[in-house]
Amino acid sequence: MWILSLLLLMAPGQSQPAAAPVASTCVRCHDDLDGELKEPVNLSKGDIHFRKGLSCHSCHGGDPTVGVDSGGPEDSMNPAKGYIGRPARQRIAELCASCHSKLDYMRRYNPQARVDQYTEYLTSHHGKRYKTGDTKAATCIDCHGAHGIHAVQDPNSTVYPTNVAATCGRCHADSARMASYGIPTNQLALYSNSVHGEALLKNRDISAPTCNDCHGNHGAAPPGVDAVANVCGQCHASQWDLFGKSPHKKAFAEGQLPACVTCHKHHDIKRATDAMLGVEETATCGTCHDAGSAGYRAAQQMKSGILALAAKLDVSHQVLGHAERAGMEVSRPLFDLTEGRDRLVRARVEVHRFDPAALRLVLDEGEKIAAASEQRGWAALAELTYRRKGLAVSVIILLTMIGLVLFKIRQIESSS
Repeated sequence: MWILSLLLLMAPGQSQPAAAPVASTCVRCHDDLDGELKEPVNLSKGDIHFRKGLSCHSCHGGDPTVGVDSGGPEDSMNPAKGYIGRPARQRIAELCASCHSKLDYMRRYNPQARVDQYTEYLTSHHGKRYKTGDTKAATCIDCHGAHGIHAVQDPNSTVYPTNVAATCGRCHADSARMASYGIPTNQLALYSNSVHGEALLKNRDISAPTCNDCHGNHGAAPPGVDAVANVCGQCHASQWDLFGKSPHKKAFAEGQLPACVTCHKHHDIKRATDAMLGVEETATCGTCHDAGSAGYRAAQQMKSGILALAAKLDVSHQVLGHAERAGMEVSRPLFDLTEGRDRLVRARVEVHRFDPAALRLVLDEGEKIAAASEQRGWAALAELTYRRKGLAVSVIILLTMIGLVLFKIRQIESSS
């Protein structure tokens, strides 16, 4: 009955203000207390709900007006007035949903507000366990907090992109908490050292993915074998499209191998390098393709082509750099060389098609640019040599003329 009373209390248009909070005995009394009883008041000063006009009674029930001029705490915290105190953990999601699932109510604050979070939550691993009565299953307050909840776009929010991994890690890095589920607890450590973690946590690039970008937000769940490529493809669209055209797509599906993860791993994804391609110990191709097989030879061929293009571009850059440092005008071939670098990047992406013939087309384009740029660099150096020779001849002639003039002057002086 008390839950029904609370939900009625929170119904839109009844007790929840849409502007400034009402004078609240909850805040007044708890502000005079100490320790954990005062902490909610301190945290509420930055809380998004308080800034929108809600207050303590919006979640805890009761009458926040009693005791301001008359009555006392026992009157404001009367169960007959819907007071429930601390909501039971197994009622938290429903409590939050009693507002966040009401479109007409949420439109007061944000016309674009989502109202499907609770429904989505029930499809997640967390929500399914929550419905079975698992008290350790994550619910709203575990991710967003209870008091002092910040807007998602606020850098102080526990679910701001740079804070998500640490928030998930509060549970998922806790070996004692995860023991009964048989779930690894090294995901946070692995992610922190990954290329994604470095970009987000070190370089503060909020476009880099974090936990919820791959697992989902309220409907959090690990992507299945058949869904991994779709998840990665949300960001790596070109690679995803090429993989879909490759012979590996069918082979991976038949072997129940997760697409991208098979070669790149998941939480501990490292920066992709040419070392991953080929058949050496550092490469991944040899883990599936036996020596002498078509796939084995294709991996060797693709890697040798990419390394050859990279080497030719480096030589071109060195020649042009030498000419530039010598003062020759080579800005145009240097600019053209960036196109060659672009072909190298495209070639490394094209690898995901796993078609040596298609890759060769891109490599050929890059090699033509590299050769032309190198040739122009050598031409500039040849011109430099010609100029230097011309300058040397000019200096010799000039010195000879000076010498003759000096000789003539001495002759004149001696004769007089």
